[in-house]
Amino acid sequence: MITEQRMRTATVGDAVLAPRDTGDALAEVARCVLGGDPYHTVDLLDVLDGAAEPPVDVVRAPDDLLPRLAHDGGLVASLAAARAALRSGGLFVAAVPELDRLSQLRPTAPPPRVVGRGDQRQVTVQLWDWAEDGSSYGLEVVQLVRDHGGWEIACAVSTRHRVLTAAEVSDAFARAGFAAVQRLAPAESGHPLPVWVAVAPR
Repeated sequence: MITEQRMRTATVGDAVLAPRDTGDALAEVARCVLGGDPYHTVDLLDVLDGAAEPPVDVVRAPDDLLPRLAHDGGLVASLAAARAALRSGGLFVAAVPELDRLSQLRPTAPPPRVVGRGDQRQVTVQLWDWAEDGSSYGLEVVQLVRDHGGWEIACAVSTRHRVLTAAEVSDAFARAGFAAVQRLAPAESGHPLPVWVAVAPR
């Protein structure tokens, strides 16, 4: 099981597991629902750590957090904690990969991601290790940076994820007490993954 500190580095820092800037898409979804007024947004890990002081307007979860919590058996409890931290009518916004179809193929790695040029180039590589039944996968993420003409490992993180279907995500939100749960396709949200929006009951 991943430690809390390593989990925070992997998700909140966004440098390793989510090198692209997808937080703006989640913020834009919340802004469209709540309107243009300033609002208080916290990350789900801050809620689980007790670092967020409720009530808040928005709780958000980055790409891989819910599948990791699901693998550890804590998805519904974590969503319930987020609901309790939200004000009445507040939003939970999460990007959740849907890999149930991909689990049939069980690829070992997606293409590497390269950013920067020349000596500033960084390469992020993901390695996937699937369970025999395809219900979960181990994920190793390695970030390489240039160093004196060669490559050096800047960061490496290992986690385990459960493959979540859209029906399972919807059921988890309902069991956690959310209302008006909606799944937005990438074309609707501007995020490369499906985005889930759930409203704290009034």
